[in-house]
Amino acid sequence: MAAVFPTVREVLALEPVRHGAPRLVAGDAGLDRLVRWVHVAEVPDIATLLGGGELVLTTGIGLPADDAGLRAFIGDLADVGVSGLVVELGRRYVGGVPRVMAAAAERRGLPLAELRRATPFVRITEAVHALIVDAQLTELRATEEIHQRFTELSVEGADPGEVVRQAAELSGCPVVLENLSRQVLAYDPAGESAELLLDGWEQHSRRIRPAGRTAYDVDSGWLVTVVGARGQDWGRLLLRWPGDGELTTGATRRPADVPGEGDPPVGGPAAGGPVVADARTGGAEAGAPATRRGRPDTPPTRLTILVERAASTLALGRLIRRDAEGLERQLHRTLLTALLDHAHPVDEVALRARALGVLLERRHLVGVVVRYRGDDPAVEGGPGDGGLAAANPAAGPARLRDLAEAVGHALRDARLTALTSALDDHAVGALLALPDAAAEQRALTAFAAALRRVRPDAFVPRPIEAARAAGTPVSALVVAAGSGVDSLREARRSLVEARQIADAARRDRRDLPIFRLPHVGLAGLLHLLRDEPRLQIFVERELGALLAYDAQHPRERLLGTLRAYLEQGRNKSAGAAAAHLSRPAFYERLARIGRVLDVDLDSVDACLSLHVALLALDAIRTP
Repeated sequence: MAAVFPTVREVLALEPVRHGAPRLVAGDAGLDRLVRWVHVAEVPDIATLLGGGELVLTTGIGLPADDAGLRAFIGDLADVGVSGLVVELGRRYVGGVPRVMAAAAERRGLPLAELRRATPFVRITEAVHALIVDAQLTELRATEEIHQRFTELSVEGADPGEVVRQAAELSGCPVVLENLSRQVLAYDPAGESAELLLDGWEQHSRRIRPAGRTAYDVDSGWLVTVVGARGQDWGRLLLRWPGDGELTTGATRRPADVPGEGDPPVGGPAAGGPVVADARTGGAEAGAPATRRGRPDTPPTRLTILVERAASTLALGRLIRRDAEGLERQLHRTLLTALLDHAHPVDEVALRARALGVLLERRHLVGVVVRYRGDDPAVEGGPGDGGLAAANPAAGPARLRDLAEAVGHALRDARLTALTSALDDHAVGALLALPDAAAEQRALTAFAAALRRVRPDAFVPRPIEAARAAGTPVSALVVAAGSGVDSLREARRSLVEARQIADAARRDRRDLPIFRLPHVGLAGLLHLLRDEPRLQIFVERELGALLAYDAQHPRERLLGTLRAYLEQGRNKSAGAAAAHLSRPAFYERLARIGRVLDVDLDSVDACLSLHVALLALDAIRTP
């Protein structure tokens, strides 16, 4: 509720207080304390009736006459947590408050101000209470607008990007939606630099660890809430609160009698002449221009309400979309599986697809497969997954589900008609239904571009298994397309070809928008032949001894050394760098490989045979 209550500094700047020519004599460090209420008191034991956060006004007529009594009075007020003390001069104290009172207030950090001109206390209490009530009303209006805005977004089924944009607009603060892998799903920088906001996001996000489902991390300045429903959390919504901003909802809280830029300072000439610092305590002037008030430890309550309502809207929208798409997606998977496994007659598949609004007859059909380059989500689940899937067994299915959603979203964005669903634990397939063959390349290009917009994180260049040796960056996803066909009876061939191309392209260093059969070359051919016993015999003949050696000496991994050497074109220096080994160590390993395999690694023919065997081994090991 920090935004609802004014600070002592702001109260001293109000016109009724300025009329009394205020001067701060102690406790300038506490000027940013919040004033919950104003209390007028003329008895020394008033502290027993206070609850903390009050600004106490007094003429001093009932205060103790002795120094010990004054010290006890100040101590009691400080102990109960009052925000400050204002003493009107003239009735009890004429030239100023006693030095002992000022010294005690300074020791306790309690703001103590003098009013050097008679001032009706009722005007001060009315002004402060009006300020508080007005701020509370503004807070209520802001909260009502938050509820109304996000209710409308829920009813409209707004996408996550729109929900995040509205949250940023209402708060005036940057907002980020991330998944459990710390990948950014949507963001709005609220006018700030998006590049600076997202630079090194994963590492930054992992340092933000607030306690509870909704909490403020003081060290980082982020207000965080968990996003999820039905016991399944799938992300976090983060709002960066700098502590000096205001919600843009409703009117800005600055009453007409609070001095702003260009107004005379409190206690200055407009209030009875210049005011100097009190020489007794070294206290600051109450009339000094107000600096930015101190940052409270927590954001305003309405910001907490805002992020929680936004998170609820996001969770509800995801549930609605999944419930609506769940049955349809199951039907899509049934039909694709039927085509791949010959589980149903082609005519029945066409009939059921037509009922779903996907016309497959008299269409040019193209199989498309999208998959991650790696099978292990702990390694390839996204940029810097940090081993999340290794700790969370549900991360693999969740990763595949997110990919299926991204493919469906990309198809809608590209305005393409298709059957689409997960094909296995690693890949999502789609059978595009195009008007004619001339539309094939245009449709594939549009789909690839849409997928990059939907999942930009998966296409950020990053080093993975195939490029590790060379240090070549490639994207995390492979998009492959089979040859187009003009009959539903041939659709299986296009889908199978797309899957084989996607599997073969996993180790390709290139970052192509769409992989087609000519792109995979020898790797593609070997993948087609991976179940051929003669190919398996060839691999065992060429690499069997080395595989057996590695099994007995797992620390050495000579197969990786051989791969680095061959992939670098038999350049030993480059191979050593790619394998992260010194050249002498690398040379020694090559010599050991030669002895194990009984082969000359300087022979072009021998190395060609070994390289083909390595590619065939990769194809055989691919699920």
